[in-house]
Amino acid sequence: MLIGIVSEARRGETRVAATPATVVQLVKLGYDVVVEPGAGALSSFPDEAYVEAGARVGDPLAADVVLGVNALSSLQLDGLKPGTTVMGIMSPALNPALMEDLAKRPITALAMDAVPRISRAQSLDVLSSMANIAGYRAVVEAAHVFGRFFTGQVTAAGKVPPAKVLVCGAGVAGLAAIGAAGSLGAIVYATDPRPEVADQVRSLGGEYLSVDTGDAGEVEVSATGYAKEMSTDYNSRAAELYRDRITEMDIVITTAQIPGRQAPTLITAEMVALMRSGSVIVDMAAASGGNVEGMVKDEAVVTANGVTIIGYTDLPGRLPAQASQLYGTNLVNLIKLMTPDKDGRLVLDFDDVVQRSMTVVRDGELTWPPPPVQVSAAPAAAPASAPAEVKPAGPQTKPPVSTQRRFTVVGVGATVLFLLAALSPSALLGHLTVFALAIVIGYYVIGQVHHALHTPLMSVTNAISGIIVVGALLQIGHGDTPNGAVVTVLSTIAILLASVNIFGGFAVTRRMLSMFSRS
Repeated sequence: MLIGIVSEARRGETRVAATPATVVQLVKLGYDVVVEPGAGALSSFPDEAYVEAGARVGDPLAADVVLGVNALSSLQLDGLKPGTTVMGIMSPALNPALMEDLAKRPITALAMDAVPRISRAQSLDVLSSMANIAGYRAVVEAAHVFGRFFTGQVTAAGKVPPAKVLVCGAGVAGLAAIGAAGSLGAIVYATDPRPEVADQVRSLGGEYLSVDTGDAGEVEVSATGYAKEMSTDYNSRAAELYRDRITEMDIVITTAQIPGRQAPTLITAEMVALMRSGSVIVDMAAASGGNVEGMVKDEAVVTANGVTIIGYTDLPGRLPAQASQLYGTNLVNLIKLMTPDKDGRLVLDFDDVVQRSMTVVRDGELTWPPPPVQVSAAPAAAPASAPAEVKPAGPQTKPPVSTQRRFTVVGVGATVLFLLAALSPSALLGHLTVFALAIVIGYYVIGQVHHALHTPLMSVTNAISGIIVVGALLQIGHGDTPNGAVVTVLSTIAILLASVNIFGGFAVTRRMLSMFSRS
């Protein structure tokens, strides 16, 4: 079968559906690939690179499978032959007119942005791939407009305070923005209705700001894996948090979106008016209506008090080579799934929940919306007939050990130790005493060390193996005893192994500590 790569009809689109690297993978699957002339020019992929990868330059609309970044234009759809399969980002929930147009044609269409949020479909998840790039680029755009350092500095000319960044929403895009802003030296704060993302925010160096939900409990997650639209009470509490914090922020990045719905308003005009002149807001939800009041889609506007609001919808396209590579990889993973025999023949399996969810039109028949898919983020509800299990509030802990069991264990241990001491030579009692004390001291010393320091601590304490080396050196010279040869061999082995442990421990510690030092 022939796969065609089209030039994007959407104005300003810089991405392309395949790169020379992904063309090589498609060819290995048994497909022939044709690329429209100049399709990759805006992504810095010349036609010659595609030819070297195994493709040819020609008319992609004559292919059996047509790949695009966005939905094909009406003119491009008119050029398709019956039975063609098209793949691209189609926003089926927001574009019913496109769905009707596709259903009038004898073709099959798969929406890359309709991938279900299940584990085995992560490699196809275009939304996550593009959100990752968009979050990074949002920080770059903000830094360009901000015009000042993100990191703090102390110079002979004075002190420069670090920039403060607030990221509203800690999904894929939000986490990418947190990481990028933190790497530039900014102090980063983040909010999200899901308290479980707090650890992820902290792992990237940010500070999680929680919204007091009162008695509302945890945020519910829909069957798609995304958080549901928040209640009025939660929104009012979140607004209070934003109003209190926004006055001290230099950069605000908003990422809140609800699939198939208008984006919620998080930052009002009143809040924008409280920000300092020169501050920057990047509204990453501009394509679906925006989170910021006063935002203008695809433009950067400056308010009366000097705050710049950026509403670009092409953030991934501003890194076209990287975005095209990730998007092309998502497509290759989908085609791998649909080519089970790797024989260059595309097979649509409607029994596969991933392929079924992505298929919006099948042979001219509208199949959108698909049946709901149960994801791990939204556990299935218990049957109505099953009694509700009452769980105790608070964290679950192990039941305490009973007093009787504790005394039994101690008694057995004392008995074993007594018998061992009674049957042992007198010379061994001193060694047993030292051994027991070493266990007790070691337990309490190691137990008081924070878990984050266990690995470097264990590397350093491997040097305790030096005790073994000293003991072995003392024993290795006792060759005149009846078992002198055995003692010498064992001592030599002990010295070798302990030496490896010592030098290896210090080598590992040195490498770990170098990660925290500036070059």
